[in-house]
Amino acid sequence: MANGARGSDLLVTTGGISVGEHDLVRQALNTNGLEIDFWRVAMRPGKPVMFGKLGAVPILGLPGNPVSSIVCALVFLLPVMRRLLGLTEHHNSNVQQAFLTSPLPANDKREDYLRATIEHREDGTVWTRPFKRQDSSMLTLLAKAQCLIIRAP
Repeated sequence: MANGARGSDLLVTTGGISVGEHDLVRQALNTNGLEIDFWRVAMRPGKPVMFGKLGAVPILGLPGNPVSSIVCALVFLLPVMRRLLGLTEHHNSNVQQAFLTSPLPANDKREDYLRATIEHREDGTVWTRPFKRQDSSMLTLLAKAQCLIIRAP
């Protein structure tokens, strides 16, 4: 991996960065001089995400769970790629205010990214309807989602 990173603008990995027996990516990169900026973020889905540098090459380690990986790619990878392309923050604004079709229960200490659908009403307001089940193993719900609701801790 370290050889492959040389000369790259960015190295992105998926899986292998958590704490399990088979999670060896972080360990392999550490032996090659990885400097970790952050590892494990208080978010759901996607807690085992990592960012650092191997020499001058930025490295983003995404979770192995497909839903977690896609959510983390939207939250972390897209902004990094936009920055590498020289795009300004203005181009990075895909967040908008919307009303909830029903109240959400209180959250714990992690920021949640809830898969949801969007409703554009005749009065011009935007409403979101979160799916009842938010299990990160449910890839089909991510495919049906039109947006992510960001629920603060």
